[in-house]
Amino acid sequence: QVQLVESGGGSVQPGGSLRLSCTVSNVTLDYYTVAWFRQAPGKERERVSSINGRLGSTYYVDSVKGRFTISRDNAKNTVYLQMNSLKAEDAGVYYCALGVAGATVAVDFHYWGQGTQVAVSS
Repeated sequence: QVQLVESGGGSVQPGGSLRLSCTVSNVTLDYYTVAWFRQAPGKERERVSSINGRLGSTYYVDSVKGRFTISRDNAKNTVYLQMNSLKAEDAGVYYCALGVAGATVAVDFHYWGQGTQVAVSS
């Protein structure tokens, strides 16, 4: 059974940092895309970042480029999202999701974590 377990959310001031972790069980990450989606109140869920397949190609939404870094530790079957210089607009529930290689839209991600809350305020 595939499971995704997230951790690392919390509350920080603007300019602060957080690192989210997503540990995936019972799959080999090389064959899948793992993404972080964000859902803020009143907004649609959006793909913030993803890391794809064996080559580890990455994607970032424009609003986080240069501030967020996605990485993967295959030995631990874990994907990380390092978030630096956090802004108020980064707040929301962050979900880790597993999809087929090359997946980009939410419907192509068939397994989801429970979500972790990120709050950014002074």
